[in-house]
Amino acid sequence: MDIKLAGIVVVSGNYGCGKTEITINLAIDQRRKGNRVAVADLDLVNPYFRTREARKTLAAFDIELVLPPARYLNADLPILDSKVAGMIRRPVDLKILDVGGEDAGATVLSALADAFRGQAVQMLQVINPLRPHTDTVEGCLKVREEIQQASRLEVTGLVGNPNLIDETEPVHILEGYRFLQAVAKATGLPLVFITVPAVLVESVERDEIKCPVLPIIRQLVPPWKKAGVI
Repeated sequence: MDIKLAGIVVVSGNYGCGKTEITINLAIDQRRKGNRVAVADLDLVNPYFRTREARKTLAAFDIELVLPPARYLNADLPILDSKVAGMIRRPVDLKILDVGGEDAGATVLSALADAFRGQAVQMLQVINPLRPHTDTVEGCLKVREEIQQASRLEVTGLVGNPNLIDETEPVHILEGYRFLQAVAKATGLPLVFITVPAVLVESVERDEIKCPVLPIIRQLVPPWKKAGVI
């Protein structure tokens, strides 16, 4: 099953859920399928592991990346350039907005209300059930409500990202998928896709997973590690 997304897609979630890694891999996945893709780095909360760290990789795939002005690239400041609104209005196949964690990160979206007006916006909530605060259905619902209130947008779909980084095993993927099914049932929202580390794709029992799978090759790694080759 292919991941089918178009128009404006906001990637949201709690801190450390993997939003940015998913944004990068999703953008490349969709570009490889022939879609024109643009990405806006709207993470104005966390100064680490932001989409901008992978700007060379995205550029190699001809993916447009909208960033704050160059002098603010390494600043943890609420800089929202008008180029973001321009990107939202342009006729690009897929426009992905990577926002900061939880309600604090989602607040920036309310400033884009004028640009969003008249356009369909999909907001995906990324959930890693192996992280604090989203290890229960109730916790996931609470995070969703906080994001919706701060952004003034509705979450339209879920993304499962069950992982323990380098310690991830196939069982974590399958248990995470079952958990996301429970969240989907509680919310009435679709499970748009689930992620699987690329090195585990062949090891995971795919017959049980009834939604699209996005293989993840980590691009955001500590300085002593090398990013995977996409």
